[in-house]
Amino acid sequence: MTLLLILGALLIVLAIYLLSLATSGSTQHQPGVERAIAALHSMGGAPKELTAELEKPFSERIMAPLHERALGLGRRLTGADSAQRITHKLDLAGSPVGWSVDRVVSLKVIGAVAGLVVAGLVTTLLGLSLGPRVGFTLVGAVVGYFGPNLYLYQRAYDRQAQIAKELPDAIDLMTISVESGLAFDAAVQQVAYNTTGPLAEELSRVLREMQIGSSRADALRAMAERSNLAQLRSFISALVQADAFGIPIAQVLRVQSSEMRIKRRQRAEEKAMQVPVKMTIPLIFCILPCLFIAVLGPAAINIMENFG
Repeated sequence: MTLLLILGALLIVLAIYLLSLATSGSTQHQPGVERAIAALHSMGGAPKELTAELEKPFSERIMAPLHERALGLGRRLTGADSAQRITHKLDLAGSPVGWSVDRVVSLKVIGAVAGLVVAGLVTTLLGLSLGPRVGFTLVGAVVGYFGPNLYLYQRAYDRQAQIAKELPDAIDLMTISVESGLAFDAAVQQVAYNTTGPLAEELSRVLREMQIGSSRADALRAMAERSNLAQLRSFISALVQADAFGIPIAQVLRVQSSEMRIKRRQRAEEKAMQVPVKMTIPLIFCILPCLFIAVLGPAAINIMENFG
């Protein structure tokens, strides 16, 4: 009985000692616990930071890095003067919205890769042999690479044709405005604000360049450099010379207006003379075979039945 009492007393003392150790340890390591709780809170907020990358739009997540890599590769493939040539093509095309030198260079690389992949898939589905498959794949890559250039060329061609069509009427309006008492700048402003089209846009740009400090001759020369139209270049050259030598602008505009109308009539006659030549190929390969089949087909069938 005495032994049991002694053993119980020892167990009570040991329990009190362990409880004191636990209490002191928890008070000593309280900062560590706080750090652990803070870490848990930060881990709870981490998924929002990770999902922020996925919440970005597709253009920023995929297209922007793709554009940067394609731009770097395109700069290595193109020449040193490619930026100037592309800038001139963009000026001829009217500087389309969103198009720049870097975008054209990157689109050339992306188009080459897309053309390569599409041509490879098409030739694989058609079941062609290795030689034609390689040839068509290379053709697809070349077409994709020069696709942006073809687009800019067609855009510039349509724009220059529209300018050539609008130029005589614009010169007539300038002539009427100058003869009615307006200055040349005011006459250009009348044409730019009262008409629409690429010529009105170019004249508006000339006015803006003059407002920011460029001289009239420099603004007109810059307009001529942004176009490859011979009529427009000759008209601007006449205006610059008249401004330099003090010739009355109204007289120059009147002469240029008559010349532009004569050139437009000659151009229309030239187009009309080209029609028979252009109709020869579809006439030979499309119309005449159908006509022969419709006229000589029944006779050929009768001949074959008689001889058969």
